[in-house]
Amino acid sequence: METKIQKSIKDKSITRFGVSIPSDLIHAFDKYIRERGYTNRSEAIRDLIRGKLIEKEWEREFEGQEVIGTITYVYDHHKRNLVDSILDIQHDSPNHIIALQHVHIDHHNCLEVVIVRGEAGVLRNLAHKLKALKGMKHCKLTMTTTGANLS
Repeated sequence: METKIQKSIKDKSITRFGVSIPSDLIHAFDKYIRERGYTNRSEAIRDLIRGKLIEKEWEREFEGQEVIGTITYVYDHHKRNLVDSILDIQHDSPNHIIALQHVHIDHHNCLEVVIVRGEAGVLRNLAHKLKALKGMKHCKLTMTTTGANLS
């Protein structure tokens, strides 16, 4: 059975679009491209997008199940209102956040690892809310089984 992603890969139409990226990020991306042997940025971006879409398909396996996992993120704690926004989101999820570890990386950056438990879609939405905050530099949700259904 062919997935939606496989069908879209067969489609030969191309759409061009512009993206604004800070210069330090594009330099790092160009280094990534060279290290992995891509011939151009478009090829690398297509590969990254496909990878994310495949990851999303895989996550659907967890849909409706209780899972446990972590949300790991790095942010600039000097960004106006960011810490308050993070705390508001955390306080709105007391039934899903089990524990949290906060680490000061340097003068500007903090790392937090939040251990979460709940329905997969709820945890995914929690991670998306955090990821969307201005000043959030990186945010990743990692889910796994609670082990309850394993023999």
